[in-house]
Parts: sequence; structure tokens; C-alpha cells
Amino acid sequence: MKSSIQFILSMIIFGTIGLVVTYIDLSSSETALLSSSIGCLFLILVFLVMKKSIPWKLVKANASVLFFSAIALGGNWIFLYQSYNYTTVTNATLAYYFAPVFVMLLSPIILNEQLTIKKIVCIGIAILGLLLIVGNGISASGKGDLLGISFGLVAAAFYASLMLLNKFIHNLAKLEITIIQLGTTALLLLPYVLLTEGLGILEVSTSSIPFIILLGIINTGLGFWLFFSGMQNLKGQSIAMLSYVDPFVAILISGIILQEHMTIIQMFGGALLLGSTFVSENPSTIFSVPLMKKPDK
Repeated sequence: MKSSIQFILSMIIFGTIGLVVTYIDLSSSETALLSSSIGCLFLILVFLVMKKSIPWKLVKANASVLFFSAIALGGNWIFLYQSYNYTTVTNATLAYYFAPVFVMLLSPIILNEQLTIKKIVCIGIAILGLLLIVGNGISASGKGDLLGISFGLVAAAFYASLMLLNKFIHNLAKLEITIIQLGTTALLLLPYVLLTEGLGILEVSTSSIPFIILLGIINTGLGFWLFFSGMQNLKGQSIAMLSYVDPFVAILISGIILQEHMTIIQMFGGALLLGSTFVSENPSTIFSVPLMKKPDK
């Protein structure tokens, strides 16, 4: 029960990211830099309080994967935060939730996992749902939504890369991995931000500072801590089901607090997208016949 509560709380926290970011007057790269830096420092404090130490030999053994996963994490945040600038939180969230589809498509090639008929059908339905969201969004709001949804899809691709890369990290605890990834992401983003934005990050408005702290400590640090603490004792099916608290909260906030509206067609498209990814994670044997698998060497 405790694990379920921790995981649900992490999903609620992640679902509020779009709301918090809308009140931060910085570029997406600057926001990503601050959130990763503050989040890393918070988790290091948690790590020290728990009297743990990072096994540097294992870090060295996984160094290349950790490096590329940090790039994926940074790209994920930059494009997700950018997506919020061009479209609604709902559209950005739904586009971002295309990440499981990317994972399903790449798993047979990268992880040698089976691609079943059920997953093929789910991928097709998810693509149809996305097309309904994109097509109706453009006709209703103009090309800005298309750009925002495109940024959301790029963020989803980076997140899918992160999930796949994490499969190749061995013998490191989730909290240790997160601290290293956040710290590395911050170090990689720092020169990029200085080259592209200069020192503008130092001129952030005072009204943005509380939300930057909130994003770093709560949405990033505490969110990831509860996420990994909760998932340690949960089964894969429970994790898949509870993960949908995140988009539900984001869409609820989008409608009630931000007063963003979706058309009936977009709602239907969102239901198809989220429903198809949910069904794909359900271990039902119906339509679960292997269709494609990377040949063994």
C-alpha cells in the first residue's frame, strides 16, 4: 500500500509540471538546467541523510550509457518545456505520452523483445489518436499547436531513448542512477545555455523564482524520489496502470486551472492514444501472438 501511495504521489507531482513551467519566465534550456541542478542537489541531500555512498567503480563501468542517458534526459526536458510554450498542456502531455509507442517500435530491434499483434494494433490506434489531436488542433488554433505537438513528440522520442538506455545500466540503484543522470545533464546543459542564452538566467524575474524552486525540489527531486521508492515494490502491471494518473492530472489542471479547452475530436483522439498504450501494457493473452522479433545471432 505504501509503495502504491508513493508512486501515485509521484505521478500527481509529474502531472503538475506543465502548470509550474507556465509561470517560469525562462527559455526551455534554462529551465531544464535549473530543474536538473536543483533536483540533483536535493537528491544528493536525501542520499547523504540515508547514509549511502555511490559505487564509483560501477559508475565507471556504466559511464558511456549514463552519459548518453543524461543527453536523452536533457533533450527530453528541453523539448517538453518548449512544447508547453506553443500548445496547451493537454496537447503537450498527450504528444509526450507517445513515448511508449516509440519504445514498442524500437524494443524488437534494440532489446530483442517480441512485437505482438496486440502491440501492432495498439500502435496503429495510438497513431490514429495522435492524428486526430494534431489535425483538429491545427484547424482550431492554427500552426502553433502543430509546432508545440511536434516538440512534445521530440520530447517523447528522447524519453523513449532514456527508457531504453536505462535497460543497459547494470548493478546501480535507481536513486544512484537518477542523481548521476541529473548531475550529468546539468553539466552538459551549462555550456549549452551559456552559448545560446548567455547570462540571461541571472536576470530571472523574482516572480519566477518560487516556481523554479518548486520545479527543482518538488517536481524533479521529490517526484523522482517517490517514483523510484514506489516502483521498487510494485509489479510491472501496477506501474503501467498507475502511470496514467500523470496525464489525468495534467489534463485536469489544463481544463480547470488553465482554462484550456479540447474539442470532442481531440478528446476522442486522446482517449485512443492513452487507451491504446494502456492496453499494450496489459498482460492479457488476447492478440499477444508474437509477430516480430529480432533474430538471434
